[in-house]
Amino acid sequence: MSEQSRESRLNAAFVTLADTLTEDYDVVDLLHTLVEECTAIFGTEAGGLMLVDPEGRLQLVASTSEQVELVEIMQLNAGSGPCVDCYETGQRVAVADIEASGDRWPAFREEALRQGFRSIHATPMKLRGRIIGTLNLLGTSVGFLSDIDADAAQALSDVATIGILQERVIRESGIVADQLHRALDSRILIEQAKGVLSETASMTMDEAFAAMRTYARSHNYRLRAVAQQIVDRSLDLAQGVRQPRS
Repeated sequence: MSEQSRESRLNAAFVTLADTLTEDYDVVDLLHTLVEECTAIFGTEAGGLMLVDPEGRLQLVASTSEQVELVEIMQLNAGSGPCVDCYETGQRVAVADIEASGDRWPAFREEALRQGFRSIHATPMKLRGRIIGTLNLLGTSVGFLSDIDADAAQALSDVATIGILQERVIRESGIVADQLHRALDSRILIEQAKGVLSETASMTMDEAFAAMRTYARSHNYRLRAVAQQIVDRSLDLAQGVRQPRS
């Protein structure tokens, strides 16, 4: 990507994320957009995003591939890794060479290398001291993000965080937790729908998610609505049997 096109895409990403600062938006699509745009703009091969649930536990909400999901879920199960440290400290955690990270996170190191990842940059999602999750970018080559890229990733993450924790939402008791809880519930439903499509339409899990998202966007529906219809078999993406309720 040329420097000019990279800058244009970065500007467009800010505009896209800023557009979520409205009364009604699809939080799940917002988070996937953040991960995908950061992965493309900063030249990493994959990305994932974790949010904290109402019980204070980190959960995987968005990712660009099944390989990332395995690495992220392993961290959550082990309770350790760069992303967990990032959330607990509220500070960026960068590992330029995972293979050379020693015994700091042995389970993470083993799984990341198994999936072909050699570096990671974890960015906290926070607003005025409140940390709600982490944005995690993984590379298949050794190296750090530049300071400029790291700052830009943090800025994009900050905009997305504001999109979730808007002032009007913060003032409404219980709504913040509901918003985060809905995002986490949607993740489970989307995973179920991906499984259904993978089984019935001979798609990979990544292809299944791409098909769901394309359909949702082209018909102006929420991802959750499309996933629900696929799970209850009232929508067949291959046949377009009927449109989902919004």
